[in-house]
Amino acid sequence: MARQQTDDIFRLIKSLSKAEKRNFKLYVKRLGDNENMKFIKLFTVIEKQKEYNEEDILRKTPEIKPSQLPNLKSNLYKNLLQSLRLTAQQYDIEIMLRQQIDFAKILYNRGLYKQSLTILEKAKSTAHKYRMELLCFEIVEFVKFIESQYITRSIETRADEVSKESQQINSQLTLSGALSNLSIKLYGFFLKNGYVRSEEDQIKITDYFHENMPAFNLSSLGFMERLNLYQSQVWYYLIVQDFLMVYRYSLKWVELFKEYPETIAAKTDMYIKGMANMLDGLYFAGDFTRFKKTLNEFENFKDSVDFTMTKNVELLYYHHLYTHIINKHFMKGTFSAGCVRIPEIVEFIDSNKIYIDNHNILVFYYKIACLYFGADDYKNTVKYLNLVINYKDPELRSDIHCFARILNLITHFEMKNYDLIEYLVKNTYRFLSKMKDLHRAQKEVLFFLRKLPDTPPENLNQAFENLLVTLKKLQKDPYEKRPFLYLDIISWLESKISNIPVQKVIQNKHLNRLHN
Repeated sequence: MARQQTDDIFRLIKSLSKAEKRNFKLYVKRLGDNENMKFIKLFTVIEKQKEYNEEDILRKTPEIKPSQLPNLKSNLYKNLLQSLRLTAQQYDIEIMLRQQIDFAKILYNRGLYKQSLTILEKAKSTAHKYRMELLCFEIVEFVKFIESQYITRSIETRADEVSKESQQINSQLTLSGALSNLSIKLYGFFLKNGYVRSEEDQIKITDYFHENMPAFNLSSLGFMERLNLYQSQVWYYLIVQDFLMVYRYSLKWVELFKEYPETIAAKTDMYIKGMANMLDGLYFAGDFTRFKKTLNEFENFKDSVDFTMTKNVELLYYHHLYTHIINKHFMKGTFSAGCVRIPEIVEFIDSNKIYIDNHNILVFYYKIACLYFGADDYKNTVKYLNLVINYKDPELRSDIHCFARILNLITHFEMKNYDLIEYLVKNTYRFLSKMKDLHRAQKEVLFFLRKLPDTPPENLNQAFENLLVTLKKLQKDPYEKRPFLYLDIISWLESKISNIPVQKVIQNKHLNRLHN
């Protein structure tokens, strides 16, 4: 069996809950032949492994010959999916509907056309209820197929009715597909480039957004068209750093689900993403009052709404929850308190590395490094920055890689590793130039850090003040403000000038904002 398949069977088994493992063993026992008994033994051995090891499997299951192993793994994988499908149809509306379509097909194959149509009508009604237009279209097309070949006499003028319904759903799907294509392409741009870096970037992404936005009448849009529209708008405004608009359209996204509350259980993952985008917008806009209120609502979500916590939903929920718990500490300046949560967050990352994509892992590591830096724990700051810096693909979230290197420089200055500063400045400068990410704010910081070890102690405060004045001017430039989204260099400089911890500086700013 190919290596990829070996990884797949191991990962699938490791993803199972205790209840799913128990259900699978009961499922296999009902099958009851010797071949099935062999792959249940195979399942038991793999379940206990920390890493996949074929030699260990063959040693512990002498009744399995090496030549039998590929077929047994294939059968095991297939039966695991069958067992999971049986379990999932009890709570997953889409899987349940697909089962109904399968039942209709079985009845059709047996010549029981009216019974098949009855099941399809019920399935279509459910699909409409949960706004699953793609399944609606599949069901309607199957109904058309039956009606076009057999005189069922189920309803007069049925052909016109079904044809009109098919055309309507097809139009909805076409528009929804165009909007979802725009959304995924904007997401891809963000993953590769982060926020806009220049006026040229701004013009390019704005032109692309408007040129690829399909024509539509907002009042006639259905659930999925509106959802894909709001996703596209959220990504666009995030890229161009208009965070209040990010909040506005992600709020529309969440309110859309509340308008159709039955969709929350059917599309829980998308509801969670909408809430997470609301929090992103409020965080970057600096609106702590609404951020705190929305985060409290998000924290209570899993206990306040009736839905099934699948592995996918669990990962999404805790990923965004931990991200915004960190962001809350950034906003309040409570870095030391935030560090208390780091072991819990790292445990979440480490225990779910086979599921979490590398992009999100990099963001977590960078945020953890920033928490430690704010708490003056420079050793751990460098530890987590190195996990970002040494990642094999620097083009994945190149923006995170760039700012990790700048923070790394500042951290080594705080650690008084002056002998490393010159080397790190040159290395960072080369990297940023290669990534085409060298802005004036970054140049100013690099130049400042390069000469800092040679600055006489009596001139340090003046050097910090000069850089602070320069950066505050740059912070007002829409294309130079990006570094300040990743790293609060301003507060760090103010902490050096006033000789108080950086987290105290940020705490004071936070309290002033709340009282003004």
